[in-house]
Amino acid sequence: MFDILIKHANLPDDRKNFDIAIQNKKIVAIDRNLIGEAVKTIDATDKLVSPSHVDSHFHLDATLTLGQPRFNESGTLLEGIQLWDELKPHLTIELIKKRARKLCHWAIANGCLAIRSHVDISDDRLLAVEALLELRKEMRDWIDIQLVAFPQNGYLRYKNSIKNLDRALKKGVDVIGGIPHFERTMNEGSLSIKLLCELAAEKDLLVDMHCDESDDPMSRHVETLAFETHRLGLEGRVTGSHLTSMHSMDNYYVSKLIPLLQEAELQVVANPLINITLQGRHDLYPKRRGMTRVKELLNSNINVAFGHDCVMDPWYSLGKHDMLEVANMGLHVGQMTGVQEMHQIFQAITNNGARVMQLENYGIEVGCNANLVIHQANNPIEAIRLCNARLFVIRNGQIIAKANPTESQLLLNGEKDNRIIDWTL
Repeated sequence: MFDILIKHANLPDDRKNFDIAIQNKKIVAIDRNLIGEAVKTIDATDKLVSPSHVDSHFHLDATLTLGQPRFNESGTLLEGIQLWDELKPHLTIELIKKRARKLCHWAIANGCLAIRSHVDISDDRLLAVEALLELRKEMRDWIDIQLVAFPQNGYLRYKNSIKNLDRALKKGVDVIGGIPHFERTMNEGSLSIKLLCELAAEKDLLVDMHCDESDDPMSRHVETLAFETHRLGLEGRVTGSHLTSMHSMDNYYVSKLIPLLQEAELQVVANPLINITLQGRHDLYPKRRGMTRVKELLNSNINVAFGHDCVMDPWYSLGKHDMLEVANMGLHVGQMTGVQEMHQIFQAITNNGARVMQLENYGIEVGCNANLVIHQANNPIEAIRLCNARLFVIRNGQIIAKANPTESQLLLNGEKDNRIIDWTL
Protein backbone atom coordinates (compact mmCIF):
# COMPACT_ATOMS: atom_id res chain seq x y z
CA MET A 1 0.00 0.00 0.00
CA PHE A 2 1.25 3.47 -0.91
CA ASP A 3 1.51 6.15 1.75
CA ILE A 4 0.25 8.83 -0.66
CA LEU A 5 -1.07 8.54 -4.21
CA ILE A 6 -1.35 11.79 -6.16
CA LYS A 7 -3.67 11.40 -9.15
CA HIS A 8 -3.82 13.21 -12.51
CA ALA A 9 -1.01 15.72 -11.84
CA ASN A 10 0.60 18.14 -14.25
CA LEU A 11 4.41 18.08 -13.97
CA PRO A 12 6.81 21.01 -14.53
CA ASP A 13 8.21 19.48 -17.75
CA ASP A 14 4.73 19.62 -19.39
CA ARG A 15 3.81 16.00 -18.73
CA LYS A 16 0.11 15.94 -17.92
CA ASN A 17 -2.29 13.59 -16.15
CA PHE A 18 0.39 11.59 -14.33
CA ASP A 19 0.04 9.76 -11.04
CA ILE A 20 2.75 9.89 -8.37
CA ALA A 21 3.06 7.14 -5.78
CA ILE A 22 4.91 7.76 -2.51
CA GLN A 23 6.10 5.15 -0.06
CA ASN A 24 8.71 5.19 2.73
CA LYS A 25 9.55 8.86 2.10
CA LYS A 26 10.38 8.27 -1.58
CA ILE A 27 8.69 8.55 -4.95
CA VAL A 28 8.26 4.92 -5.99
CA ALA A 29 6.27 5.25 -9.22
CA ILE A 30 5.27 7.89 -11.79
CA ASP A 31 2.93 6.91 -14.59
CA ARG A 32 -0.57 7.32 -15.91
CA ASN A 33 -3.33 5.34 -14.23
CA LEU A 34 -1.27 3.80 -11.44
CA ILE A 35 -3.09 0.94 -9.71
CA GLY A 36 -2.84 0.50 -5.97
CA GLU A 37 -4.33 1.35 -2.61
CA ALA A 38 -3.05 4.31 -0.62
CA VAL A 39 -3.41 5.61 2.90
CA LYS A 40 -4.06 9.06 1.37
CA THR A 41 -5.17 9.82 -2.20
CA ILE A 42 -5.03 13.38 -3.53
CA ASP A 43 -6.85 14.42 -6.70
CA ALA A 44 -4.51 16.83 -8.48
CA THR A 45 -6.51 17.12 -11.71
CA ASP A 46 -5.28 20.18 -13.66
CA LYS A 47 -2.90 21.03 -10.80
CA LEU A 48 0.85 21.52 -11.06
CA VAL A 49 2.91 19.25 -8.81
CA SER A 50 6.49 20.44 -8.49
CA PRO A 51 9.50 19.64 -6.36
CA SER A 52 9.60 21.74 -3.20
CA HIS A 53 10.90 25.28 -3.66
CA VAL A 54 14.48 26.20 -2.78
CA ASP A 55 15.71 29.54 -1.40
CA SER A 56 19.38 29.70 -2.35
CA HIS A 57 20.20 32.90 -0.44
CA PHE A 58 18.69 34.19 2.80
CA HIS A 59 19.59 35.78 6.16
CA LEU A 60 17.70 33.97 8.90
CA ASP A 61 19.57 35.75 11.68
CA ALA A 62 18.26 39.19 10.67
CA THR A 63 14.78 38.29 9.49
CA LEU A 64 11.68 39.89 11.05
CA THR A 65 13.67 42.63 12.81
CA LEU A 66 12.00 45.43 10.83
CA GLY A 67 12.13 48.80 12.63
CA GLN A 68 14.72 47.65 15.17
CA PRO A 69 16.27 49.96 16.20
CA ARG A 70 14.83 52.12 13.39
CA PHE A 71 13.80 51.96 9.74
CA ASN A 72 16.16 52.12 6.77
CA GLU A 73 14.92 55.44 5.37
CA SER A 74 17.54 55.69 2.61
CA GLY A 75 16.82 52.16 1.41
CA THR A 76 20.51 51.53 0.78
CA LEU A 77 22.65 48.49 1.45
CA LEU A 78 25.08 50.50 3.57
CA GLU A 79 22.40 51.93 5.88
CA GLY A 80 21.06 48.40 6.29
CA ILE A 81 24.51 47.19 7.42
CA GLN A 82 24.73 50.11 9.86
CA LEU A 83 21.29 49.28 11.30
CA TRP A 84 22.26 45.63 11.72
CA ASP A 85 25.42 46.71 13.59
CA GLU A 86 23.28 48.84 15.91
CA LEU A 87 20.95 45.91 16.60
CA LYS A 88 23.57 43.20 17.19
CA PRO A 89 24.40 44.16 20.82
CA HIS A 90 20.73 43.61 21.71
CA LEU A 91 20.41 40.14 20.17
CA THR A 92 19.89 36.96 22.15
CA ILE A 93 19.90 33.35 21.03
CA GLU A 94 16.22 32.93 21.88
CA LEU A 95 15.14 36.07 20.01
CA ILE A 96 17.06 35.00 16.90
CA LYS A 97 15.58 31.51 17.05
CA LYS A 98 12.05 32.79 17.63
CA ARG A 99 12.11 35.02 14.56
CA ALA A 100 13.92 32.51 12.36
CA ARG A 101 11.54 29.73 13.40
CA LYS A 102 8.55 31.87 12.44
CA LEU A 103 10.14 32.58 9.07
CA CYS A 104 10.69 28.84 8.53
CA HIS A 105 7.01 28.24 9.24
CA TRP A 106 6.12 30.82 6.56
CA ALA A 107 8.55 29.19 4.13
CA ILE A 108 7.11 25.71 4.70
CA ALA A 109 3.53 26.90 4.20
CA ASN A 110 4.66 28.45 0.90
CA GLY A 111 6.30 25.22 -0.26
CA CYS A 112 9.95 26.09 0.38
CA LEU A 113 11.69 23.19 2.12
CA ALA A 114 15.34 24.18 1.68
CA ILE A 115 17.07 27.43 2.65
CA ARG A 116 20.72 28.42 2.37
CA SER A 117 21.11 31.05 5.07
CA HIS A 118 24.10 33.31 5.56
CA VAL A 119 24.87 33.83 9.26
CA ASP A 120 26.86 36.84 10.47
CA ILE A 121 30.15 35.95 12.20
CA SER A 122 31.15 39.59 12.86
CA ASP A 123 29.56 39.40 16.32
CA ASP A 124 32.31 37.94 18.52
CA ARG A 125 29.71 36.14 20.65
CA LEU A 126 28.62 34.13 17.59
CA LEU A 127 25.07 34.22 18.95
CA ALA A 128 23.55 33.94 15.50
CA VAL A 129 25.70 30.91 14.71
CA GLU A 130 24.63 29.17 17.92
CA ALA A 131 20.97 30.07 17.36
CA LEU A 132 20.79 28.87 13.77
CA LEU A 133 22.70 25.67 14.47
CA GLU A 134 20.13 24.89 17.16
CA LEU A 135 17.27 25.83 14.83
CA ARG A 136 18.67 23.69 12.01
CA LYS A 137 18.62 20.67 14.32
CA GLU A 138 15.15 21.52 15.63
CA MET A 139 13.62 21.95 12.15
CA ARG A 140 15.49 19.22 10.25
CA ASP A 141 12.44 16.96 9.91
CA TRP A 142 10.58 19.69 8.02
CA ILE A 143 13.10 21.92 6.27
CA ASP A 144 16.76 21.74 5.20
CA ILE A 145 18.85 24.67 6.46
CA GLN A 146 22.35 25.12 5.09
CA LEU A 147 24.48 27.75 6.84
CA VAL A 148 27.12 30.04 5.32
CA ALA A 149 29.71 31.66 7.62
CA PHE A 150 29.30 35.27 6.53
CA PRO A 151 31.74 38.01 7.68
CA GLN A 152 29.23 40.86 7.29
CA ASN A 153 31.80 43.50 8.31
CA GLY A 154 34.53 42.11 6.07
CA TYR A 155 36.87 39.13 6.37
CA LEU A 156 39.94 41.41 6.53
CA ARG A 157 38.23 44.67 7.47
CA TYR A 158 36.91 43.38 10.81
CA LYS A 159 39.74 42.40 13.16
CA ASN A 160 38.22 39.18 14.51
CA SER A 161 36.64 37.73 11.36
CA ILE A 162 39.46 35.28 10.63
CA LYS A 163 39.26 33.82 14.13
CA ASN A 164 35.46 33.89 14.15
CA LEU A 165 35.24 32.06 10.83
CA ASP A 166 37.40 29.26 12.17
CA ARG A 167 35.22 29.04 15.30
CA ALA A 168 32.01 28.96 13.25
CA LEU A 169 33.28 26.17 11.00
CA LYS A 170 34.33 24.09 14.01
CA LYS A 171 30.82 24.51 15.44
CA GLY A 172 29.32 23.00 12.28
CA VAL A 173 28.60 25.78 9.77
CA ASP A 174 28.51 24.26 6.27
CA VAL A 175 29.78 26.83 3.76
CA ILE A 176 32.46 29.55 3.62
CA GLY A 177 31.22 33.05 2.77
CA GLY A 178 32.72 36.47 2.12
CA ILE A 179 31.99 40.05 1.11
CA PRO A 180 34.94 41.36 -0.94
CA HIS A 181 33.25 44.58 -2.08
CA PHE A 182 32.95 45.68 1.58
CA GLU A 183 36.67 45.33 2.33
CA ARG A 184 38.70 48.55 2.68
CA THR A 185 40.26 48.41 -0.79
CA MET A 186 39.85 46.57 -4.06
CA ASN A 187 43.13 44.79 -3.35
CA GLU A 188 41.98 43.62 0.08
CA GLY A 189 38.74 42.42 -1.48
CA SER A 190 40.72 40.30 -3.95
CA LEU A 191 42.98 39.03 -1.17
CA SER A 192 39.95 38.00 0.91
CA ILE A 193 38.68 35.91 -2.01
CA LYS A 194 42.06 34.21 -2.38
CA LEU A 195 42.32 33.40 1.33
CA LEU A 196 38.72 32.19 1.67
CA CYS A 197 38.90 29.97 -1.42
CA GLU A 198 42.18 28.49 -0.23
CA LEU A 199 40.55 27.71 3.11
CA ALA A 200 37.63 26.04 1.34
CA ALA A 201 39.99 23.93 -0.74
CA GLU A 202 41.91 22.92 2.39
CA LYS A 203 38.76 21.96 4.30
CA ASP A 204 36.85 20.58 1.29
CA LEU A 205 33.95 23.00 1.79
CA LEU A 206 31.60 24.89 -0.52
CA VAL A 207 31.93 28.65 -1.04
CA ASP A 208 29.15 31.22 -1.38
CA MET A 209 30.39 34.77 -1.63
CA HIS A 210 28.40 38.02 -1.54
CA CYS A 211 30.13 39.45 -4.59
CA ASP A 212 29.94 42.84 -6.30
CA GLU A 213 26.66 43.85 -4.64
CA SER A 214 27.16 47.31 -6.08
CA ASP A 215 26.20 49.67 -8.89
CA ASP A 216 29.91 50.22 -9.56
CA PRO A 217 30.90 48.70 -12.94
CA MET A 218 34.50 48.56 -11.70
CA SER A 219 33.56 46.21 -8.86
CA ARG A 220 34.88 43.11 -10.55
CA HIS A 221 35.57 40.67 -7.76
CA VAL A 222 33.62 37.94 -9.55
CA GLU A 223 36.50 37.80 -12.02
CA THR A 224 38.86 37.03 -9.13
CA LEU A 225 36.38 34.54 -7.68
CA ALA A 226 36.28 32.68 -11.00
CA PHE A 227 40.09 32.73 -11.21
CA GLU A 228 40.59 31.33 -7.71
CA THR A 229 37.89 28.71 -8.27
CA HIS A 230 39.70 27.48 -11.36
CA ARG A 231 43.18 27.73 -9.82
CA LEU A 232 42.22 25.67 -6.79
CA GLY A 233 40.11 23.07 -8.59
CA LEU A 234 36.87 24.16 -6.93
CA GLU A 235 34.79 23.99 -10.10
CA GLY A 236 31.09 23.49 -9.39
CA ARG A 237 31.52 24.16 -5.66
CA VAL A 238 31.57 27.98 -5.65
CA THR A 239 28.64 30.40 -5.83
CA GLY A 240 28.72 34.10 -6.58
CA SER A 241 25.71 35.77 -4.97
CA HIS A 242 24.18 39.05 -6.15
CA LEU A 243 26.75 40.05 -8.86
CA THR A 244 24.72 43.24 -9.32
CA SER A 245 27.67 45.22 -10.69
CA MET A 246 27.18 43.20 -13.89
CA HIS A 247 24.08 45.30 -14.59
CA SER A 248 26.40 48.32 -14.97
CA MET A 249 29.36 46.74 -16.79
CA ASP A 250 29.93 47.46 -20.46
CA ASN A 251 29.11 44.64 -22.83
CA TYR A 252 32.67 44.15 -24.07
CA TYR A 253 33.94 43.35 -20.58
CA VAL A 254 30.99 41.04 -19.91
CA SER A 255 31.80 39.19 -23.15
CA LYS A 256 35.14 38.34 -21.53
CA LEU A 257 33.75 37.71 -18.05
CA ILE A 258 31.02 35.18 -18.84
CA PRO A 259 33.43 32.64 -20.42
CA LEU A 260 35.55 32.87 -17.26
CA LEU A 261 32.48 32.01 -15.18
CA GLN A 262 31.76 29.11 -17.52
CA GLU A 263 35.32 27.81 -17.22
CA ALA A 264 35.11 27.90 -13.41
CA GLU A 265 31.63 26.29 -13.43
CA LEU A 266 30.65 29.15 -11.12
CA GLN A 267 27.08 29.10 -9.84
CA VAL A 268 25.16 32.36 -9.56
CA VAL A 269 22.39 33.42 -7.19
CA ALA A 270 20.34 36.52 -7.96
CA ASN A 271 17.98 38.04 -5.41
CA PRO A 272 15.38 39.89 -7.51
CA LEU A 273 13.28 41.47 -4.75
CA ILE A 274 16.22 42.90 -2.84
CA ASN A 275 18.43 43.67 -5.85
CA ILE A 276 15.75 45.83 -7.46
CA THR A 277 15.13 47.54 -4.09
CA LEU A 278 18.67 48.31 -2.91
CA GLN A 279 20.47 49.00 -6.18
CA GLY A 280 20.24 52.15 -8.27
CA ARG A 281 19.55 54.29 -5.18
CA HIS A 282 22.05 56.93 -6.32
CA ASP A 283 20.61 57.08 -9.84
CA LEU A 284 18.20 59.79 -10.96
CA TYR A 285 17.15 58.84 -14.49
CA PRO A 286 17.76 56.60 -16.30
CA LYS A 287 17.64 54.33 -13.23
CA ARG A 288 19.35 50.93 -13.40
CA ARG A 289 17.34 47.78 -12.71
CA GLY A 290 19.83 46.38 -10.22
CA MET A 291 19.70 42.63 -10.98
CA THR A 292 22.55 40.71 -12.55
CA ARG A 293 22.35 39.48 -16.15
CA VAL A 294 20.18 36.44 -15.50
CA LYS A 295 19.11 35.86 -19.10
CA GLU A 296 22.63 36.08 -20.52
CA LEU A 297 24.06 33.82 -17.82
CA LEU A 298 21.37 31.17 -18.33
CA ASN A 299 21.85 31.33 -22.10
CA SER A 300 25.55 30.63 -21.46
CA ASN A 301 24.65 27.44 -19.53
CA ILE A 302 25.62 28.94 -16.18
CA ASN A 303 23.44 27.70 -13.33
CA VAL A 304 21.42 30.62 -11.97
CA ALA A 305 19.19 30.26 -8.92
CA PHE A 306 17.11 32.81 -7.02
CA GLY A 307 17.06 33.74 -3.36
CA HIS A 308 14.59 35.70 -1.26
CA ASP A 309 17.53 37.26 0.65
CA CYS A 310 15.52 39.27 3.19
CA VAL A 311 12.07 39.49 4.77
CA MET A 312 11.14 42.45 6.99
CA ASP A 313 14.66 43.33 8.13
CA PRO A 314 17.10 46.30 7.84
CA TRP A 315 17.39 45.81 4.07
CA TYR A 316 13.83 44.96 3.00
CA SER A 317 10.56 45.99 4.63
CA LEU A 318 8.19 43.57 2.91
CA GLY A 319 7.83 39.91 2.00
CA LYS A 320 6.26 36.70 3.32
CA HIS A 321 8.91 34.28 2.10
CA ASP A 322 7.14 33.20 -1.05
CA MET A 323 9.57 32.03 -3.73
CA LEU A 324 6.86 32.47 -6.38
CA GLU A 325 6.93 36.21 -5.62
CA VAL A 326 10.69 36.10 -6.07
CA ALA A 327 10.25 34.37 -9.43
CA ASN A 328 7.59 36.88 -10.45
CA MET A 329 9.93 39.81 -9.76
CA GLY A 330 12.85 38.08 -11.48
CA LEU A 331 10.77 37.46 -14.58
CA HIS A 332 9.82 41.13 -14.83
CA VAL A 333 13.20 42.65 -14.02
CA GLY A 334 15.00 40.26 -16.36
CA GLN A 335 12.41 40.79 -19.11
CA MET A 336 12.15 37.02 -19.44
CA THR A 337 8.64 36.74 -20.82
CA GLY A 338 9.16 34.12 -23.52
CA VAL A 339 7.53 30.78 -22.77
CA GLN A 340 10.83 28.92 -22.38
CA GLU A 341 12.25 31.83 -20.38
CA MET A 342 9.37 31.74 -17.91
CA HIS A 343 9.98 28.03 -17.41
CA GLN A 344 13.65 28.83 -16.77
CA ILE A 345 12.55 31.26 -14.07
CA PHE A 346 10.60 28.48 -12.34
CA GLN A 347 13.72 26.34 -12.46
CA ALA A 348 15.58 29.14 -10.64
CA ILE A 349 13.45 28.52 -7.52
CA THR A 350 13.48 24.73 -7.80
CA ASN A 351 16.05 22.57 -9.60
CA ASN A 352 18.72 25.25 -10.02
CA GLY A 353 18.60 26.08 -6.33
CA ALA A 354 18.88 22.38 -5.44
CA ARG A 355 22.01 22.25 -7.56
CA VAL A 356 23.50 25.26 -5.74
CA MET A 357 22.83 23.64 -2.36
CA GLN A 358 23.86 20.19 -3.67
CA LEU A 359 20.64 18.66 -2.36
CA GLU A 360 20.57 14.89 -2.80
CA ASN A 361 17.67 12.97 -4.37
CA TYR A 362 15.83 16.15 -5.36
CA GLY A 363 13.20 16.22 -8.09
CA ILE A 364 10.22 14.33 -9.46
CA GLU A 365 11.63 11.00 -10.54
CA VAL A 366 11.44 7.50 -9.12
CA GLY A 367 13.84 7.31 -6.18
CA CYS A 368 13.73 11.02 -5.36
CA ASN A 369 12.76 12.22 -1.92
CA ALA A 370 9.02 12.85 -1.70
CA ASN A 371 9.31 16.60 -1.13
CA LEU A 372 6.55 18.05 -3.29
CA VAL A 373 4.23 21.01 -3.69
CA ILE A 374 0.73 20.84 -5.16
CA HIS A 375 -0.07 24.25 -6.60
CA GLN A 376 -3.38 25.94 -7.28
CA ALA A 377 -2.24 26.43 -10.87
CA ASN A 378 -2.07 24.39 -14.05
CA ASN A 379 1.60 24.92 -14.93
CA PRO A 380 4.76 26.78 -13.80
CA ILE A 381 3.87 29.97 -15.66
CA GLU A 382 0.44 30.12 -14.09
CA ALA A 383 1.94 29.42 -10.66
CA ILE A 384 4.26 32.42 -11.04
CA ARG A 385 1.45 34.63 -12.37
CA LEU A 386 -1.10 33.85 -9.67
CA CYS A 387 1.07 33.18 -6.59
CA ASN A 388 -1.88 31.33 -5.07
CA ALA A 389 -1.69 29.52 -1.74
CA ARG A 390 -0.05 26.09 -1.96
CA LEU A 391 -2.75 23.43 -1.68
CA PHE A 392 -0.45 20.76 -0.21
CA VAL A 393 3.18 20.70 0.89
CA ILE A 394 4.67 17.23 1.29
CA ARG A 395 7.94 16.47 3.11
CA ASN A 396 9.39 12.94 3.03
CA GLY A 397 5.98 11.56 2.12
CA GLN A 398 4.10 13.41 4.86
CA ILE A 399 1.69 16.30 4.37
CA ILE A 400 3.09 19.12 6.52
CA ALA A 401 1.05 22.07 5.21
CA LYS A 402 -2.16 22.62 3.30
CA ALA A 403 -4.43 25.50 2.29
CA ASN A 404 -7.95 26.03 1.09
CA PRO A 405 -8.27 27.00 -2.58
CA THR A 406 -8.17 30.73 -3.20
CA GLU A 407 -11.62 31.81 -4.35
CA SER A 408 -13.21 35.13 -5.31
CA GLN A 409 -16.94 35.66 -5.88
CA LEU A 410 -18.79 38.29 -7.90
CA LEU A 411 -22.10 39.62 -6.55
CA LEU A 412 -23.01 41.96 -9.40
CA ASN A 413 -26.74 41.52 -8.89
CA GLY A 414 -26.68 40.54 -5.28
CA GLU A 415 -27.07 36.90 -4.34
CA LYS A 416 -29.01 36.22 -7.55
CA ASP A 417 -25.81 36.46 -9.63
CA ASN A 418 -23.23 34.68 -7.52
CA ARG A 419 -20.35 33.48 -9.68
CA ILE A 420 -16.84 32.24 -8.89
CA ILE A 421 -14.04 34.07 -10.71
CA ASP A 422 -11.93 31.87 -12.99
CA TRP A 423 -8.47 33.49 -13.18
CA THR A 424 -7.30 31.24 -16.05
CA LEU A 425 -7.71 31.67 -19.80
